[in-house]
Amino acid sequence: MHDIVSAFELLDAADLRGYLGLLILSGVYRSRNEAAESLWHEESGRPIFRATMPVKRFHAYSRLLRFDDRESRAARQASDKLAAVRDVFDAWARRLPGLYNPGPDVTVDEQLVPFRGRCPFRQYMPSKLCDAKSSYAWNVQVYTGKSVCGASERNQGARVVLDLTEGLAGPRNVTCDNFFTSYDLARRLLRERRLTLVGTMRKNKPELPAALLDTRGRAVASSRFAFTPAAALVSYVPKRNKNVLLLSTLHAGDTRLVMSGSRAAKPEIVLHYNATKGGVDNLDKLVATYSCRRKTARWPLAVFHNVLDVSAYNAFVIWRELRPAWMRGKLNRRRAFLEQLGRALVTPLMERRRRLPRTEASAALVRAATRGPAEGPQRPEGEREPPAPRAAGERKRCQLCPRSNDRKMNAVCAGCRRYVCGSCARAYCAECVSP
Repeated sequence: MHDIVSAFELLDAADLRGYLGLLILSGVYRSRNEAAESLWHEESGRPIFRATMPVKRFHAYSRLLRFDDRESRAARQASDKLAAVRDVFDAWARRLPGLYNPGPDVTVDEQLVPFRGRCPFRQYMPSKLCDAKSSYAWNVQVYTGKSVCGASERNQGARVVLDLTEGLAGPRNVTCDNFFTSYDLARRLLRERRLTLVGTMRKNKPELPAALLDTRGRAVASSRFAFTPAAALVSYVPKRNKNVLLLSTLHAGDTRLVMSGSRAAKPEIVLHYNATKGGVDNLDKLVATYSCRRKTARWPLAVFHNVLDVSAYNAFVIWRELRPAWMRGKLNRRRAFLEQLGRALVTPLMERRRRLPRTEASAALVRAATRGPAEGPQRPEGEREPPAPRAAGERKRCQLCPRSNDRKMNAVCAGCRRYVCGSCARAYCAECVSP
């Protein structure tokens, strides 16, 4: 408990950025299912983790991290299941649209955030709107299931699309799947926001004509169309006795068939849907590649890890747009960007470390961050460079710690040869270092 209180008292902006930087670096090194202790291991771990902070402090920050006022949480949870992260999540979501201008096609789809533990709702995110080309997450909304009163929401898909496209200037096209698509939604987007819609439709919609639902006797790769002044419907048969229904206000009055590269021709609506439907799916795949998720029993922390993953990818998209020549043609651009981002976040914390880590590789990183790589080692006048701790050959209790701590090690002070632990010294004990 003492370690947690001490970490809380010392936590500031540099500590928080360093903690976030280590999370990002853990994703870069593909250590999502790896124990944190292995990242800090003296031999097999990464030196930058030991150079930034001790592993106990990293665990303490993970336990301490909160996103709301715990004293008032119970009252807010009575009407909001997301109360524990609502303020932080909404503030983050409001920032996303102002940092990037999406292209002519955007995608609305859902994502499942995996979590095993106690949670008042299923962690679906059916309200993610991404640019279809870059997969930049332009708007996000968390679905928390039924309302607190237990009433089911009607026309939820349409409500989600309208929420996500709030402030999105047309003309643009929105691509979505059959959970969201409806004829009323398509007309409303076109009339109120100059946004067209292309999406698959469920076959139980009452506005669908019976001729488009019937597949008896229809040839494979055949299509049937229906039109209104503002919309077009197509029923396409990809295989025998199965059809796919798509609605479009982008292709109203257009019945063209475009060759898809195979023997069969596909309608332009189908080709456009296939080309633009993967914005959110591609984001999920890319985020999962270098995810910073750690094992946790707290669902707010799991949501926060997803926020950090999406933010890191969005930052890469913005960086790539601003500097298109940066690492052009390289396949590891995103990994290199995330590694530089993580290092930039942890460097201020390494610069102010008062005690060097015990391993030489980690100590070298701290010295380089403190003095700069081009300056070389410079120490204050009269202060000597401590050598590496000498091994004594047997393990004994630290002679500076209280006996109750019972810390045993085989490292001795380079000056007085007393046994000292890593918490008491780096190479010399405190008495030998002091003038």
